[in-house]
Amino acid sequence: MKNDTTTTLLNFVLAVLVILGVVFALMSMSRTRELRQLSLGAAAANNNIMRVNALLNDVVNYNATAKAPELAKAIALLQPKPAGVTK
Repeated sequence: MKNDTTTTLLNFVLAVLVILGVVFALMSMSRTRELRQLSLGAAAANNNIMRVNALLNDVVNYNATAKAPELAKAIALLQPKPAGVTK
């Protein structure tokens, strides 16, 4: 090439773009790994919530026939509250 300054500048820009590409690829891989771990944790938490809700429903059904006042108090504490209600 005729102009050494232009060649040097273009090589520098190319090197910066290559380095940025590598950095962005590494960031993408780490965030994908983190998202995968969070998804597994969220699935486990949802599974536990579903188990607890099923158990609570069974207790409510049992209390409908047994009519235990202590159990009714415990159920009242565990029932989800509406979104607008604060204590």
